Amino acid sequence: MRAVVQRVARASVDVGAQAVASIGPGLLVLCGVGPADGDSDCNWLAHKIVRLRIFNDDAGVMNRSLLEVGGAMLAVSQFTLYASTRKGARPSYSAAAPPELAAPRFDAFVRALERELCKPVATGIFGADMQLSLVNDGPVTIWLDTAARE
Repeated sequence: MRAVVQRVARASVDVGAQAVASIGPGLLVLCGVGPADGDSDCNWLAHKIVRLRIFNDDAGVMNRSLLEVGGAMLAVSQFTLYASTRKGARPSYSAAAPPELAAPRFDAFVRALERELCKPVATGIFGADMQLSLVNDGPVTIWLDTAARE
């Protein structure tokens, strides 16, 4: 699994003209699923994201986690995180899990996030053409990949 984690002042997702989800201060997580990803990937990634110390403490140092600040989370599936641009200018997405594998794995990831946070996580709609709006706070943007486990 791959994730781009952004600390946000606010974020929202729309599908067509309909608002699907929105959050205030917290994290926007864009998540791509690979074909070999399993429960251990979901659990490791959720644990890591919720505990990333990327929120400021009273001294202005990034030293607090989402758990500590009580922030919200919006998770959105994004297969394009598995894009390969090795050949030509048109990305290939063959390294991403097909939708029939990715949808249940993304749902498991969201459930793992909710267990770690002990509260609901807002989501987009899997497979939909979504429009995201966000105000990146900092900016703070972190890339995580379960294959590297860094």
